[in-house]
Amino acid sequence: MAPVVMVVEDEEALGLLLKYNLEKEGYEVVIETRGNKALADVEKYAPSVILLDWMLPEISGVEICKLIRSKPDIKNIPIIMLTAKGEEEDKIKGLSAGADDYVTKPFSIPELMARVKANLRRAPEISTTKELVFEDIRMDLVEKKVFRGENYIHLGPTEFRLLKMLMETPGKVFSREVLLKTVWGDNIYVESRTVDVHIRRLRKSLNDFGPDYIRTVRATGYSIDINPVGDSE
Repeated sequence: MAPVVMVVEDEEALGLLLKYNLEKEGYEVVIETRGNKALADVEKYAPSVILLDWMLPEISGVEICKLIRSKPDIKNIPIIMLTAKGEEEDKIKGLSAGADDYVTKPFSIPELMARVKANLRRAPEISTTKELVFEDIRMDLVEKKVFRGENYIHLGPTEFRLLKMLMETPGKVFSREVLLKTVWGDNIYVESRTVDVHIRRLRKSLNDFGPDYIRTVRATGYSIDINPVGDSE
């Protein structure tokens, strides 16, 4: 079956343009123009990726993004935010709400198609696997152990949870706020810079036995990537 792309966009002309080009690429397309119906449609159609406009009637795309991330059955669907807001703080706000990617209007159709394909590749598949593997790093999720090649890596529980989150979606950039919420929980107050401290510990433990795969995206957050050179701290 062709992947389903949901377009949540209240500009009819743009919605039709996106539908035409997405169908041309072989995707099935669902369009929703009203923000208050978007969440129900996401749960109904379970799309492979969502193109979500920031400015919508009744409820903003940022709020919809947060709601999607709060629902266990749909929280892992990749979300690409479409917005006329181009300031860095707006981008950070969108990513902090749980968006996987961010495209500023006006955008080129070929670029957007490339972003859709990239996010589909990164989307986690439902799996019963008991381990995660990225390059030479292996996580045993049953025994709660981490290996780099043949070397056992001792990690504290927080560093283990951070690494697990990064390895579940390689290449995806997680904001500090999202990492805090997921790894530490909503009911524990810690400063965002606490994430930096634990990332440094995680790096130190992993990098004794190989190259640095943890990428720092300045002013935004972290990902695990095979080519982090130039961003790493």
